Amino acid sequence: MFVERVGMLKEGDSAPLYLRLQRVLRDAIERQVLQPDEALPPERDLAEAYNVSRVTVRKALDGLVDARLLTRRQGAGTFVATRVEKNFATISSFTEDMESRGRRPSSAWLSRSEGVVSPEEAMALGLSPGSAVYRFSRIRYADDISMALEYTTVPAASLPSLDTVDTSLYAALGTARPVRVLQRLRAVLFTAEQAALLHIAERAAGLLIERRGFAADGRTVEFTQSYYRGDSYDFVAELQAAPQ
Repeated sequence: MFVERVGMLKEGDSAPLYLRLQRVLRDAIERQVLQPDEALPPERDLAEAYNVSRVTVRKALDGLVDARLLTRRQGAGTFVATRVEKNFATISSFTEDMESRGRRPSSAWLSRSEGVVSPEEAMALGLSPGSAVYRFSRIRYADDISMALEYTTVPAASLPSLDTVDTSLYAALGTARPVRVLQRLRAVLFTAEQAALLHIAERAAGLLIERRGFAADGRTVEFTQSYYRGDSYDFVAELQAAPQ
């Protein structure tokens, strides 16, 4: 049965049912229990299997479609997306990556803030609604050349304070730094605002790397979206070629 293969809803979780179902399906996709291009059961069958309403199932699937983990095909159903994803045994920070390549890393802060987790962040980080998070936005440079825009959300419980992060998030996380990451990559076009920050042309080609970082105890401690400019693809290619 589908539920036996994929997993049950977590008992004692106070999160809404649709988020709990999203987490079960997302975890199954990332563990490749559900394979790329595999068809999901019809919404009616999923609702019956998990003892929830079809509205709950549709809301859960909508979130995974928005996250590009699922795709819908007219008249055919819902399928696991075919995507680019890497599962690294170890992970280094942008600062460490640049230094290892003999380049001088630096950052310009755009914002640091504390707030309540959004629905997208809750799904990515496995947090319950109302959980406190820290958000960090900055421009990343190598040898004073803008490389990327980086937007990171971290559970507030993973850091002593908002001001703990200086040049390296991973250094600030200490023993909670990620030891494993899941990454998804896709092509993007930079908006006028993004292009101005990077000093490139509006609608220039770029690459979005969406990363979730996991600590040694399995907790998700980082959700980062990095928008790399197109002429930094050599660096991105090296990231993709890193050993698993």
